[in-house]
Amino acid sequence: MEIFDPDWQAQLQMLASVAIATVLGGLVGMERELAHKPAGIRTHALLCAASCMLVVLTDVIISHFATESAPSLLRADPVRIIEAIVTGTAFLGAGTIFRHGSDKVEGLTTAASLLLVAAVGVAVGLRQIILAVLVTLLALALLRIAGKLFAGLDE
Repeated sequence: MEIFDPDWQAQLQMLASVAIATVLGGLVGMERELAHKPAGIRTHALLCAASCMLVVLTDVIISHFATESAPSLLRADPVRIIEAIVTGTAFLGAGTIFRHGSDKVEGLTTAASLLLVAAVGVAVGLRQIILAVLVTLLALALLRIAGKLFAGLDE
């Protein structure tokens, strides 16, 4: 059994995808950080990178276990990876939501931005780079512009 997969070029492509996802998630996180929200650059970047990595590893996982002795037992469902990403993201998002008194809730937008960067990570993992970049730019515009237009009304 080899320790290293001989297809190092595929690993470098996966690394490039994770790096792109890290940057895109970090951009959204930077906006949240500048707005002094509970989840910032590191949280958003790591979540986006992790989401991407889980997606790009799906093919590797399927290939690895398909060569085992009982390939007929393998039932690959990539949607389960995405479900796990959403579940983990929901856990993180819930930790950013705080209630103050009976009428003040904070952190909902940050929780939503965490879900968005998870989706961006999935998109990069599926090699949908243009979509991921444009959605990131759209999110940044929304967070900045709407944040200034509706200051004090949201969160």
